[in-house]
Amino acid sequence: MRNHGGTAVALVGATASGKSALAHQLALESGGALEILSVDSMTVYRGMDIGTAKATAEQRAEVNYHLIDLIEPHQEFTVAQFQREARDAESLVWALGGAVLYVGGTGLYGRAVIDNLDIPGQYAQVRAQLEARGAEAAELHEELRRLDPVAATRMEPTNRRRVVRALEVTLGSGRPFSSFGAGLRHYGAPRVVQVGLNCEFRVLDVRIARRFEAWMEQGLLEEVALLRDRGMSRTARQAVGYRELLRHIEEGVDLDRCVEDAIIQSRRLARRQRSWFQRDPRVEWFEDPSDAAKRIGEVLSSPDGFVRN
Repeated sequence: MRNHGGTAVALVGATASGKSALAHQLALESGGALEILSVDSMTVYRGMDIGTAKATAEQRAEVNYHLIDLIEPHQEFTVAQFQREARDAESLVWALGGAVLYVGGTGLYGRAVIDNLDIPGQYAQVRAQLEARGAEAAELHEELRRLDPVAATRMEPTNRRRVVRALEVTLGSGRPFSSFGAGLRHYGAPRVVQVGLNCEFRVLDVRIARRFEAWMEQGLLEEVALLRDRGMSRTARQAVGYRELLRHIEEGVDLDRCVEDAIIQSRRLARRQRSWFQRDPRVEWFEDPSDAAKRIGEVLSSPDGFVRN
């Protein structure tokens, strides 16, 4: 493989594992040489600050952060859009002679950037036409089988959402849905070294509960109420923590119950994130943050730190 871009490394892990604090520390100690690209599906929304553990204004005054506060919460945002924004951000950092530290727990967004996935676009008019037909999933799957037999074999005929998406892309782009990359189950040679910060679930569970309680004291409920009044997209409304508190605001569900549900869902999210990253054999795992920091330093000061093709 050959060098493609500038210097970069990724720090991944489950929510509340401590990766954000470690990343900030490393960037601060670098004296401006290391800049953070936040790989998170919810910190892109302006105003969704507390419940996303977004870098504070004070932290952003100390360290350069990218890919946060990109859009309003009522707007939809796709993986392809995030990928484009990330490419622009990393190019800017490299042009100014800096190094990139990708940090986040949203696995799909990370793969889109780190592996440079070939992501199909959105074709709203085609999708609307498919939905308007009201066809059964099996009928749509048969149509997909005729147009893209490879894609048809990769999904259940009953999974209408996936079948519609495959047809939308195939019809809208003029190329088979299956032609867009090798898929998320394929792990190629590493373009960027990924350092994983591990943490036992019993520790994560305690951290998650304490963190959410602190967020409530900081005004998370008021933040959610303000966002709801401003308008939130379907995606933004599904953010863990926000979704549960919206049930209190909109449906009158007991607040203590909503807080408990939010903590439970956050713990489940941590397990899903851990599972996602552990499937990737390229991630180098560390229990001790100081060991992870040391490895990140080694990568950035060696040929391994260059993004590769």
